[in-house]
Amino acid sequence: MTSAAEDVLTYVYAVVPRAQAPHEALAGIAGVLGSPVRYLDEPEPPADAGAGDGAQGSLAFVVSAVPRRDFDEAALKDHFEDLDWLESVARAHHDVVQTLAGHATVLPLRMATVYEDDARAREALVRRRAAFAERLARLEAQTEFGVKMYLVRSDAAGPGAEPAPEAALSPGKAYLQRRKAHRHAQEAVHAQARLAAEAIEAAAARHASQRVRHAAQSGALTGPEENVLNDAYLVPDDLAETFRAAVTDAARDFTGVRVDVTGPWAPYSFVTPPDEAEEAPDERDAMDGPGDRDAPDTPTAPDTPTGPAAPGSAGPAEPPARPDIRRTAP
Repeated sequence: MTSAAEDVLTYVYAVVPRAQAPHEALAGIAGVLGSPVRYLDEPEPPADAGAGDGAQGSLAFVVSAVPRRDFDEAALKDHFEDLDWLESVARAHHDVVQTLAGHATVLPLRMATVYEDDARAREALVRRRAAFAERLARLEAQTEFGVKMYLVRSDAAGPGAEPAPEAALSPGKAYLQRRKAHRHAQEAVHAQARLAAEAIEAAAARHASQRVRHAAQSGALTGPEENVLNDAYLVPDDLAETFRAAVTDAARDFTGVRVDVTGPWAPYSFVTPPDEAEEAPDERDAMDGPGDRDAPDTPTAPDTPTGPAAPGSAGPAEPPARPDIRRTAP
């Protein structure tokens, strides 16, 4: 007969500086599969904690107990084919991380980061303390904003696009002329979008400390519009409204494009420091894959914040609209 402790695993959402994260911050939060959320403190912080590594005293994992039957290796292989299950877990993961971000500097860990028990999770927290502390220091007093630009399609080809009435042309020539007009209209729209992107990037850079460029979204996430810019910016808290206003103003002078500024979000896109970004894809390849029960203890950023993340991604994707799990809405 198995004990209750043997039937559960320890699910880890994020790392926080314990002094910034009061117990009341977790009040009323339902975690993955409705599980209660709690802090798992390191045994005892080093005597020099906070001196040089940026940590503010002791660190803690934010954790839940989850059923082994849903998060062991075999179960995860099945669950990661189930989009409804993925969405549910990704949203719950994001809700916990985003709630904590309102109280503390938060370092999100990948969705489905699980350990055999609290003791194994605490060992990982102690072992990776210096890396976690350094990354928390880089993120302190900053949050993530998303900037997306879409092409606004028009049925009209534009002035002067049809130089001759189709009635005066053969069917073949009329078809070719329509294709030519459409191509010219598309080129004009994309040229306008490039100028708009340059203006937006220049405005955003004045008020942000870092930028990550994600792949453009497509399909159901964008609807009929074409997404041509999908960037994330790390913005100091005291510049958040200035950043939003600057980006919105920069886009105002351009026709044929629509710009969305979303946030603030927990800094999912900035978990990996800039000087490690080139190594992140290899790190992800080594860590991804269902059933990583002793999941990697070094967080990595998702390829793009859009859609559910695989086990081992740095948080839910751009929420599924930033909650794109974070975003159905960082």
